[in-house]
Amino acid sequence: MYFSSDNWAGAHPRIADALTRHSSGFAAAYATSDLDKRVEQKFSAIFERDVTVFFVATGTAANSLSLAAVNRPGGVAFCHREAHMFVDECGAPEMFTHGARLVPVDGAGGKLDPDHLKQEIARFPLDFIHGGRPMAVSVTQATEVGAVYSTDELNTISGICRDHGLPLHMDGARFANAVAHLGQSPAELTWKSGVDIMSFGATKNGCWCAEALVVFDPAKAADLTYIHKRSAHLFSKARFVSAQFETYFEDDLWLHMAGHANALAQQLQSGLAASDRARLAWPVQANEVFAILDRSRADALRQAGAQFHDWIAPHGMPEPPSGDEVLVRFVTSFALTSEDVDQFLDLLRAD
Repeated sequence: MYFSSDNWAGAHPRIADALTRHSSGFAAAYATSDLDKRVEQKFSAIFERDVTVFFVATGTAANSLSLAAVNRPGGVAFCHREAHMFVDECGAPEMFTHGARLVPVDGAGGKLDPDHLKQEIARFPLDFIHGGRPMAVSVTQATEVGAVYSTDELNTISGICRDHGLPLHMDGARFANAVAHLGQSPAELTWKSGVDIMSFGATKNGCWCAEALVVFDPAKAADLTYIHKRSAHLFSKARFVSAQFETYFEDDLWLHMAGHANALAQQLQSGLAASDRARLAWPVQANEVFAILDRSRADALRQAGAQFHDWIAPHGMPEPPSGDEVLVRFVTSFALTSEDVDQFLDLLRAD
């Protein structure tokens, strides 16, 4: 019963088979092989326009290099105060941008509140050199607390970006789960809603190690070619990343895996809601379920074999844990089964 993180799950068998198939023979290095080119064409097909793709090793690298690509001297980037790049990336975005700052913005569900975003941007007027200048806005899809931006919400945020001449970045570590939840196309949820550059994650969704930067206007990717190399993320044997992505997209495997994980999260949500031993912290949209348990019950579940993490209550949480309660996070993945969820719920109901 591994609900700690989708990062804990291994690789889908088809992904593993693809790596084995490409482990012999020879292929041009540094993302110049026929396979690499096919995969970039597949990204363009999925997003319904020509895009430029850069493979990286981690989501942190994707986020950091995305900001480095749009950096300005004295730059300030705006993201949610619960965003991964703000809370969990150890200053990597600041390091790779050579000192740009991240400014946190409030909003329910891990989503930027448009009014708060406008207020934060207004704190950095361009005629006040001492404060620095806005350089970018970043959204997370799905968010760190499992919420999903609608196209209307993305269009509102991108409209604010356009008003201030700012590029919009999307951290898409769980983008597949958002697409599966909304049933809208990747294009509709990115560049058609004003996103300029995104971190496209697949590692959490069945790949071994497959992350990418996707630039929706290739004309703006020239500098990123050099940033990518200088940051030590230009893989010599890029075919092993391409092999994963090729299979990931084949027959919509990526969406099937994400949809499976989302369905398990809904199953878990229903079971928790029907229980008198836990209460849901907020509704589930993607593959993360947050609940409040008594500390003693959480400890007992772990001792019985369930794996999950305590979670720090988000700022402004309407009904935070109290007394001996604890907020916990459960993450479902392609590697879990309906039986795993049922087993956990049986444990929860046991005396």
